[in-house]
This record gives sequence, C-alpha cells and structure tokens, in this order.
Amino acid sequence: MAAPSKKVFEVFVSRIPWTVASKEMREYFGQFGTVKRCSLPFNKETGFHKGFCWVGFTSQEGLNNALQKDPHVLEGATLQVQRNRHPFKGHKLDKDSVHD
Repeated sequence: MAAPSKKVFEVFVSRIPWTVASKEMREYFGQFGTVKRCSLPFNKETGFHKGFCWVGFTSQEGLNNALQKDPHVLEGATLQVQRNRHPFKGHKLDKDSVHD
C-alpha cells in the first residue's frame, strides 16, 4: 500500500520589511487561509531576518487565495508573493533560522 501523498501549499515571500516578524506574517497570510507554518530565516550577524520567508497553508484554497491577491502590502511595503517552486525539497536554512 502506498503512503499517502503529502501535499504542500506553500508560497515564497520576498521584499519583507525588516520591521515585520514571523507573527505578523502569520497574521497577514491568515486572512487567506489557515497557516500551517511560516519560516523566516535570520542572519545571526545582523540580528535581522533575511527579507524573505516561506508560508505554508493547510489547503489549496489558502494558497490560491494568497496568489490571487495583488498587491500584498504590509507596513507600507509591497511584498513579492509567488508559489514555492521546490516544495518539500527542504529549505536550505542555516541554524539561525526561525521555524514556527
């Protein structure tokens, strides 16, 4: 019997202002559907995040809703949101990364 397929409904978000934290990203993207996870990597030398993250939804509907909205504006900055092109290949995040 084959193992159940694990579907990933994930977007890659870039151009995130340095003032925005993982909590704000979860809250913002929560309007499109239930957020399963948000990975916002940090640079240990600067203490700031790297300006991009991955947001995973629990359903295709959440993913589609997020992709249909344009533009995404958070704290006055326009975010770039696109479908994650490499689902489940693992994010090459260093040990400084934050995973929720």
